[in-house]
Amino acid sequence: MSIVATFDYIIVGAGTAGCLLANRLSADPANRVLLIEAGGRDTYHWIHIPVGYLYCIDNPRTDWRFRTEPDPGLNGRSLIYPRGKTLGGCSSINGMLYLRGQARDYDGWAELTGDDAWRWDNCLPDFMRHEDHYRLDDGGDADAAHRDYHGHGGEWRIEKQRLKWQVLDDFATAAVEAGIPRTLDFNRGDNEGVDYFEVNQRSGWRWNTAKAFLRGVEKRPNLTLWLSTQVLGLILERKGETGEGGEPRCRGVKAWRAGEELVARAAREVILSAGAIGSPQLLQLSGIGPADLLAEHDIPVVAALPGVGENLQDHLQIRSVYRVNGAKTLNTMANTLVGKARIGLEYLLRRSGPMSMAPSQLCAFTRSSEAYEHPNLEYHVQPLSLEAFGQPLHDFPAITASVCNLNPTSRGTVRIKSRDPRQPPAIVPHYLSTPEDRRVAVESLRVTRRIAGQPAFASYALEEVKPGVEYQSDDDLVRLAGDIGTTIFHPVGTAKMGRDDDPMAVVDSRLRVRGVRGLRVVDASIMPTITSGNTNSPTLMIAEKAAGWILGPSS
Repeated sequence: MSIVATFDYIIVGAGTAGCLLANRLSADPANRVLLIEAGGRDTYHWIHIPVGYLYCIDNPRTDWRFRTEPDPGLNGRSLIYPRGKTLGGCSSINGMLYLRGQARDYDGWAELTGDDAWRWDNCLPDFMRHEDHYRLDDGGDADAAHRDYHGHGGEWRIEKQRLKWQVLDDFATAAVEAGIPRTLDFNRGDNEGVDYFEVNQRSGWRWNTAKAFLRGVEKRPNLTLWLSTQVLGLILERKGETGEGGEPRCRGVKAWRAGEELVARAAREVILSAGAIGSPQLLQLSGIGPADLLAEHDIPVVAALPGVGENLQDHLQIRSVYRVNGAKTLNTMANTLVGKARIGLEYLLRRSGPMSMAPSQLCAFTRSSEAYEHPNLEYHVQPLSLEAFGQPLHDFPAITASVCNLNPTSRGTVRIKSRDPRQPPAIVPHYLSTPEDRRVAVESLRVTRRIAGQPAFASYALEEVKPGVEYQSDDDLVRLAGDIGTTIFHPVGTAKMGRDDDPMAVVDSRLRVRGVRGLRVVDASIMPTITSGNTNSPTLMIAEKAAGWILGPSS
């Protein structure tokens, strides 16, 4: 093992948070920054073609290819659990959907941490700081309110989708008939309504964080990028060895690079941005975590933090499939050679059509019942259907209406199974493990049926393929939710922030690991509760806020 160099800051993970952090921290030429990524460059062509997520997920070139443990809530099924393993991380393989969540999410974080910096009004500038919203382009259709909530000229491009589907327009009309209002913007703090998603694309290409925050910046002489380098663990000086009040301190990382083990040292901070699976795994491997888990693997305890790897939250989507008669859907377009050729030609000539599609096109936020004062369901609606991700499209015209519980009360875990950092951890989401989550699952399927039964859809003579009209009772629908539910790829919360008196808090409100100097976590794992929507852009906001703290006078 040899020491390669000393840097001021070492960032572990060149994903959503890591790319932004590298940009911001290296903007001062006096800061020496090392950014480490286990995957390679984002040169795989399917990363950049929007529909290419189909070929990036569960592909060892771009994905860690995690799997969950068999889950009782899913009737014993195990799911693929994609996490990006390439420059740009999950932003290179995700759905490209731009959503912030609800104002109450962030106000709740402020209450849980005792830090008003996390209130919605104080997070909004961090969202806007890196935005480049199409409605604020010259000649755009932005109203005054839009200008109050969105930014322009930043690195993170947001555009409208480059397609329309009549069957989705009719679903939106049916949603309105079912009592869901139309909206022009899901990102003003109250996301209730129905409309097409806005996407992180530029002119029909995926816009990942590598393009947004590293392109050009990577050439800064004070920024070093290590690709195809896996961090094996943290270098920690134990209590009594640091001369800094007795607390252990993180001094750097051990990494496997080009066939040898190396050490990189950090003069100021190591920042974990390895995500909700990778960050708790590295903490546990390094002796920071639940004492009983560390003892089980003969890992000396550096900091006994029982919350590391706990509090896992995710959005479970329940996919209802409807056969639609007399409608154009992707099933019918893409199931012939001629249809595939037309799709390819449209993208080649116009950067539009099905190859420019995000995984979901139409969105709706609503309530599962009148008991909720806020939207607690999110719909991802698609003009296609299949048995499961990665399988062929059905040979009949159909749509899929996936619905997820935005605020699940189920909590899972991420725990190492071995001292070997190359072995994946045990991921146990515990989906549908609480009565509330099972009740919301049943209610959400009934809301889907209510929308499908509206007059706007009558001409399609819908046939419910999944779950099937024969399933009507609560018990039937809970069981079917377990059979057909799947992750929508939003794991968070496994190194949550919290108050000093919260024994399960891993980091403080400024994202510093408790009881360890020189170590921060900046990624979706720090969320105490999951946001009421997709999690990629909230993770960018977290990184933006953290960069300000790290560079500030009281970091």
